[in-house]
Amino acid sequence: MTSSFRLTNIRPQTAAVILLAALPSCASVPLHQGTSLSSYKDMAASGGSLTKAKLRVDPASVLVARTVRIVPTSAQLGNSGALDPKGLALVANAIDRALCTGLSDRFQVVAANQPADLVVHATVTDIVPTNRTAAATSAVASLGTSVALAIPIPRIPIGLGGLSVEAEAVGQDGAQKAAMLWSRGANMLTTKARISSVGDAYSLSSAFGGDFSRMLVRGQDPFKGKPAIPSIQKIKASLGGDPKYDACKAFGSAPGLTGAVAGQLGLPPSWSDKGAAAPQ
Repeated sequence: MTSSFRLTNIRPQTAAVILLAALPSCASVPLHQGTSLSSYKDMAASGGSLTKAKLRVDPASVLVARTVRIVPTSAQLGNSGALDPKGLALVANAIDRALCTGLSDRFQVVAANQPADLVVHATVTDIVPTNRTAAATSAVASLGTSVALAIPIPRIPIGLGGLSVEAEAVGQDGAQKAAMLWSRGANMLTTKARISSVGDAYSLSSAFGGDFSRMLVRGQDPFKGKPAIPSIQKIKASLGGDPKYDACKAFGSAPGLTGAVAGQLGLPPSWSDKGAAAPQ
């Protein structure tokens, strides 16, 4: 008696699980070098399990600095025409907000018209658009299953988006003191699906802001060493409270709990994030 395995004998539910397991669990986003940095020399490869990065930092110059000014994030994208301009603006502003909050842990953040020891500027170099249809399907499935079974389920690993950013910190002498190329793709486990072409890029923007600001706060590779417990000011700002420094108010308030609910429901970033504050 011989036995054979046939795909027709597999239950539909089991076949779906096998199919999903064969798909990549996260989007692959290569490091995308733009032209905004004053130098790309001597950058060392780094990164974590989900993040790709190249960086350089001058610890002596960074650690002696006490004040920092943030130039609003710009974009150098070949596919910008395929993205909603308002959504792209929210991604850029979310990066600025995350940078301002993270840098406030050690630096005094000053306004745009004030001198500073370091000037920070980031540029979005690539956005892998999120497939809105797949994101909508994942959001509905996740919400229904979570309500019925009280457990979260992974999103469908199709049409996952991603983000690539480069940034530098320049001293008063005009020389580059730190620089980073950074990219990361959404994954099916920790990145909530949002029904927006920039949904995943928006969700990942805070991760970049955290990595780059941590490099300046510590004066070293942010992907090495033990993770730090979030400061009180950082927790307060993330919940939508006033930032530590008035200069950070230019980037608006974080969506806080409203944003968390919107993320769980899969709503676009614009539903809860009002973006940068109106110019005074």
